[in-house]
Amino acid sequence: METTAGGGRAVPRYVQIADEIVQQIRAGILKPGDMVPSESELVDRYGVSGGTIRKAMVEVRASGLVETRHGKGSMVKARPPVRQRSSDRFRRSHRRGGKAAYLAESEQAGATAKVSVLYIGPMEAPKDIAERLGVEAGTQVLARRRLYFRNGTPVETAASYLPWDVVRDIPELFAENPGGGGIYARLEDHGHEFAEFIETLQARPASKAEASELALSPGAPVVHLIRDAVTEEGRVVEVCDTLMAADQFTFQYRIPAAD
Repeated sequence: METTAGGGRAVPRYVQIADEIVQQIRAGILKPGDMVPSESELVDRYGVSGGTIRKAMVEVRASGLVETRHGKGSMVKARPPVRQRSSDRFRRSHRRGGKAAYLAESEQAGATAKVSVLYIGPMEAPKDIAERLGVEAGTQVLARRRLYFRNGTPVETAASYLPWDVVRDIPELFAENPGGGGIYARLEDHGHEFAEFIETLQARPASKAEASELALSPGAPVVHLIRDAVTEEGRVVEVCDTLMAADQFTFQYRIPAAD
């Protein structure tokens, strides 16, 4: 059965059921670690078919509030968001204090951070990355790919691309641990002072591979962020291509009201 919304438009029953389950999670009726009732239980509760319940659970999983494990059902996630303070996390004082951006923001959130390095080495720059770095597509660059964890849960992947002529004389950038303050601190140590960081964000569903890497349900929302690190000379010396579990982050930006 369908009901009508305020504009007289029919709302599918599976959407109503999904909304009710999501509200139960947000209200704490279903708590982190609780199992969402099984398909048969929901069929009995709502008096609908199994197909309707399966459609409803697709919507619930898309909310990012539950994780589904094969053969076990859906469980409410215990994953409060980390707040990203873009006006603060790239402060030079953090780098001078030996903290890279991710470690600084995790510490502010009271979370335990871990970084797993997946790849460091040369590669040919993809066209979109090359355009941002101001080099020809296929030009050799240094790639650094990492997987970030918060309290033991994977929350973010990031791949940094740096011009070869910039990094070739900075051996720390080829190491898994580039030292206190991360790669930005090493770049500044070698004269590449930063003027600004430009970020572009897009929200979308995770692909199957992305969901697997971040331990998300298929189709869960993610935030795709690309950042250009720009020096005082106006050169982009790093492009960072990042994918974040959307339920793990909120974004806070300070925007000057200048003329």
